Amino acid sequence: MTVPPDRELADRLAGYDSLLEVGVGRRPGVAAALADAGCRVVAVDVDPEVVAETRAETPTGVTVVHADVVSLADRRQLPPEYDVDAVYARNLPAELQRPSRQLARRVGADLSFTTLGFEAPVIPVDRDHLEGGVVYVVQQ
Repeated sequence: MTVPPDRELADRLAGYDSLLEVGVGRRPGVAAALADAGCRVVAVDVDPEVVAETRAETPTGVTVVHADVVSLADRRQLPPEYDVDAVYARNLPAELQRPSRQLARRVGADLSFTTLGFEAPVIPVDRDHLEGGVVYVVQQ
């Protein structure tokens, strides 16, 4: 499966008011496009060095946080910035799909993600076929 380009994915997600990106890495393009569209975006990554670099590159409207989706999914209480309408991820590996779904369920958000391309989703999903690829969707 091919992965949709940043702009196409951002256009698909822009209907949500607030979003959480799991594993932003050094690719804040979708988060930046969503912020430009007026969305509030929190982007998390497990690597503190990557978070520091990405913070410097992201526009106003995007909050980049050092966090692990597995830990977030298991936390008793989440800070208010995680109160979002949607959780999304690009290139979400199989081992993070269940924790991402668990986190999305905890906050009452939909989950959308792409995979690494060679992996199939390991959780039940609907497929949203975009021109540039497939987005997997789990609605709450």
